[in-house]
Amino acid sequence: MQSDTSGSQTEVLNVHDCWKYLRSASVGRAAVTTGGGPEIFPVNYVPDNGTVIFRTGPGTKLDALLGGSPIVLEADGLNTYGTIAWSVIVKGSVSVVDSQEDFQEAADAGLSPWETGSKDHLVRVTPTEVTGRRFVINPASHWWPPLDAGQH
Repeated sequence: MQSDTSGSQTEVLNVHDCWKYLRSASVGRAAVTTGGGPEIFPVNYVPDNGTVIFRTGPGTKLDALLGGSPIVLEADGLNTYGTIAWSVIVKGSVSVVDSQEDFQEAADAGLSPWETGSKDHLVRVTPTEVTGRRFVINPASHWWPPLDAGQH
């Protein structure tokens, strides 16, 4: 881990730590590019043998991915005490897999859709880059200037 040079307590995570944090969470955001610009979608996911998988149904996200859009997946979290935060970003390419074996492996890994409706497509993100950071959450008094009672 490396410290950020800005003087803050931000640490750059190594790849091993990034995957550790990805395994500790199950919700993230998937960003894709569509004809209308960038779109961001919440997804529940599971890491799987150096990839990340999630299920989706027909719509904007799937259309963008089938059209060749790159993907960025971000997941964030806090430690038990809410004093340290982390954020991991996975950039990569996708493949949509529809085999029953893949769906069964995903289900065995704990992946299941949260919403009703068709989620018949399993998306596998193969990373080209995995980065992350961890930092101490400081009280607002450390970064927010105090209000002057004399000013309105």
